[in-house]
Amino acid sequence: MDTSRPITNIHPSSVVDRSATVGEGVQIGPYCIVGPNVVLGDNVRLMSHVVIDGHTSIGANTVIHPFASLGLAPQHLRYKGEPSRLIVGESNTIREHVTMHIGTEQGRMETRVGNHCFFMVGSHVAHDCVIEDHVILINSVALGGHVSIGEYAIVGGLSGVHQYVRIGKHAMIGGVTGVEKDVIPYALAMGNRARLNGLNIVGLRRRGFSREDIRSLRTAYGLLFSQGSTMAERLNEVAELFKDHAGVMDIINFIREDSTRPMCTPGTVNGNGSP
Repeated sequence: MDTSRPITNIHPSSVVDRSATVGEGVQIGPYCIVGPNVVLGDNVRLMSHVVIDGHTSIGANTVIHPFASLGLAPQHLRYKGEPSRLIVGESNTIREHVTMHIGTEQGRMETRVGNHCFFMVGSHVAHDCVIEDHVILINSVALGGHVSIGEYAIVGGLSGVHQYVRIGKHAMIGGVTGVEKDVIPYALAMGNRARLNGLNIVGLRRRGFSREDIRSLRTAYGLLFSQGSTMAERLNEVAELFKDHAGVMDIINFIREDSTRPMCTPGTVNGNGSP
């Protein structure tokens, strides 16, 4: 017996289909259900009462807490059982009651989650979403279909994100926010209907951005959302001024990309005119 290889341990009360692919060192606790087209990477841990079905793969070292449900059919009236997929990367933490659904023909046939993400209690990732690395969804966040979220973005608790919305890298969405428009990278957005409220300065400092980088991002942000010219003119001006600054160009390229949603802009974020 090769004792150097991690041992897979499946609790006898769990049901794991014989056709499922289970890696080394996987731990499956009590009362879990794993379907026939599921792939569990090495050292994945299902704590208990977890359901994983559909064409779903879970990357190595991911921990899934009780009552999470991954890979079931999307909440989409036009879904007809097509063999779409859910792909979850490595080293993710998926807490209690999280739901993630497979994709649809109307989207990319795939819902994709990156690596090192943290999905807190009751958060939902709908069909055809793309979640990049190090994203955090706080408790009870609901993502509509086809949402994309860039790396290191954080969505505050009880927030809802409209279908097809894009949230850029390092953005921060305040709690109890309705996000119906695209949010540029590095921004802070909040309110009953999300409006930009400057940059995510605290997040940028925590991520190790230099004072010079933050100063450049602030200057570019001010120019982009100033008055007196069109957005196209301001984009060209900022792109020329900061053509060698990767962070600013992230924002420029994000705004220039095709999108079905309008762009979130600065303004008051609640009914009394306060920012």
